[in-house]
Formats: sequence, C-alpha cells, structure tokens
Amino acid sequence: MNCILRRHLLSLYNTSGRLTSRAFSDAATKEKIDKLVKTNKVVVFMKGVPEAPRCGFSNAVVQIMRMHAVPYESLDVLSDENIRQGIKDYSNWPTIPQVFINGEFVGGCDIMLQMHQSGELVEELKKVGIKSALLTATEPKEEEKK
Repeated sequence: MNCILRRHLLSLYNTSGRLTSRAFSDAATKEKIDKLVKTNKVVVFMKGVPEAPRCGFSNAVVQIMRMHAVPYESLDVLSDENIRQGIKDYSNWPTIPQVFINGEFVGGCDIMLQMHQSGELVEELKKVGIKSALLTATEPKEEEKK
C-alpha cells in the first residue's frame, strides 16, 4: 500500500510541478508580450515572418504594412507555443494575426483591411508619429493639381 500511495503522491507532485512551471511560463510570456507591445509603436503577432508569412491572413497584414511603409516589430507565433496561446489570452482575441498600435490591440486581418480601405489606418499611424507612404505618394499629385 505504501508503494501505491508513494506513486500516487509522486504523480501529484510531478503534475503540480508542471502546473507551477506552466503558470510561471505564462507569467513570463505575458511579461514578454507586454514589454514588446509597450516598447514598440507597431507590433504584429503573425504566423511566419514578414519575408515569408505562413498564412494568408498574416500575408494580408504584411502587405498592408508594406503599402503604408510602416516600420513594425513582428513575432512568429508558430515558433513559440507559449506566445501563440499567450497573445490570445493577452488580447482576449482568438485569431492570429494580431496588430497592436501604441500598446493597444487594434485587431486582426479583417480590421486592418477595413482600416486600410477607410483611411482610418493612416489616421491611427499619424497619432503615433508614423506617416503613411500612401500619403507621400499622393502629395506630389495633389500639388500638381494646384
């Protein structure tokens, strides 16, 4: 009986140890995400990297950022399962990609596309001191009209 009890207690201890380390990992992940989001004007959590997105939605966000020539920090959620789940918990949003501007969660691909199409993205970027390349592309044309 003592042998059975010890094995049971040992399995509980091991499970508890894993849970404790998991909670610590989650706290460390939250801290890492928080630091990244708060120290960069624009952050994209995506599948893949900007040079090689690994899903169509991440690719669409990258293309929008390129059109506006936005400097941004990116993080590949596929390379770290803790970040992949952690960002969903952090933003309370279930899908990837996720875009943060000035420390605030903006949305995913659909929101970014809507903001791009409506011109709202240009305004949001302006608020954080980023001038969209789409503005500079239209400025010479507008001056020629005058």
